[in-house]
Amino acid sequence: MAVKRIKPESPTTDNRWKMVDVTMRRNGYAGHALIETLHTVQDVFGYIDDPSMRYVAQALNLPLSKVYGVATFYHLFTLKPKGKHTCVICTGTACYIKGAGDLVDVIQQRYHVRTGQTTSDGKLSVVSARCVGACGLAPAAVLNGTMLGKQTADELLDKIERVLEDES
Repeated sequence: MAVKRIKPESPTTDNRWKMVDVTMRRNGYAGHALIETLHTVQDVFGYIDDPSMRYVAQALNLPLSKVYGVATFYHLFTLKPKGKHTCVICTGTACYIKGAGDLVDVIQQRYHVRTGQTTSDGKLSVVSARCVGACGLAPAAVLNGTMLGKQTADELLDKIERVLEDES
């Protein structure tokens, strides 16, 4: 005799939880749907927070430690809200040799944020990547999805400033 599973209460009344529920229901609320479910949470909310992980753990009948372990292991998942704009700095070998460290340093000094963090005003997230596949353009950065090659610290800061000013 099958045991009827009782779906837990959604963390909020936000209608986006229905999309997360659809993902879990489509997979029969099975544990193997964890990664797909976490992707759905991140796609609809922009990040995966503690209440989201607790909800997914209860709904899929998994230990919270497993959900947290998966969410923190894969670099594609983020546990904090992203900024309105994102700057990815390539720190791969070619970029690093050609000055990516300077790019990282100047952004950290100017915006008081480390890689992997978002500015306190929520406007800019700074991320590093092992390689963005543009070694011939080293040092490279990606600002809001646009590849920027052969960047100097001043050029990159200028481009970031223009993006931030355009929203004002």
